[in-house]
Amino acid sequence: MDPERPRTVTRDAVTTASPQARGRVSAVVICGNEESNIDACLSSLSWCDEIVVVDSQSTDRSAEIARKYTDRVIQRPWPGYVAQKNFAIDQATGDWILSLDADERCTPALREAIEKTLISPGAAAGFRFRRLVRYLGRWIRHGGWYPDWKLRLVRRGHGRWEGRDPHDKLVADGPVRDVNADLLHFTYRNFAHQIRTINHFSDVVTNSWRRDGKRGSFLKMLILPPAKFIECWIFKLGILDGLPGLIIALSTAFYVFSKQVKLWEPIDPGAMRRGIAALFLIAAVLCGGPSLTGQDP
Repeated sequence: MDPERPRTVTRDAVTTASPQARGRVSAVVICGNEESNIDACLSSLSWCDEIVVVDSQSTDRSAEIARKYTDRVIQRPWPGYVAQKNFAIDQATGDWILSLDADERCTPALREAIEKTLISPGAAAGFRFRRLVRYLGRWIRHGGWYPDWKLRLVRRGHGRWEGRDPHDKLVADGPVRDVNADLLHFTYRNFAHQIRTINHFSDVVTNSWRRDGKRGSFLKMLILPPAKFIECWIFKLGILDGLPGLIIALSTAFYVFSKQVKLWEPIDPGAMRRGIAALFLIAAVLCGGPSLTGQDP
């Protein structure tokens, strides 16, 4: 078996369970101008008993494509990631809710694992899956991207999306169990798409920080990006993913850097100059330079 490919099971080989045995499963997906992703996503969910798509008034063919799979396509303005996903959950009628993003795929192997698990779910309020990312032509298994455990399946009425946009998180109000299968994530079409996403996400985060009264920090701008690179590339073994692993570590560090720059730039134009002066002063003291009084040490 190719070690670069996730384990898959053909549809004919999948052991299925009836809704009576496992409970009804509702799949919910939010989308906005996702015509390149939504078809494959919904096709992977066609085994579910219900599919609900909440479309944020896309200007492409997203809603049209979604209607091939379900008549439950709801179009509404974009209120934010957390609010839109919670609205989608509220529209589901199944016993279990499987919440995916448009760039995620439920493989036959994951479907089989879900259906077997739901026959005897016990007291679990939700289930987590490993998320395996496809990026720059390979499956990424290090650098903090795998295993990226994500709660995606919850009992209806027992799970809500929380967090601060754009970093949302599904939370269950009871025990959570792990399912031994991968959810596939086709995160970025290419490097240019990743840079656009970094720019957008850093805007959302820094706007939220400003509302909280946070201010930019030159020292954080200086220290956090290289620390993040070392974390991803060395400590989380991104080096084992080859060139894509290096690009992930560098772009993740750049995302950290972008947030600090955007937080700093509109608030205090003098912060950079003061930070640089402080840095040189610290360096001079550490190197045994002249004291603050101008006298020799």
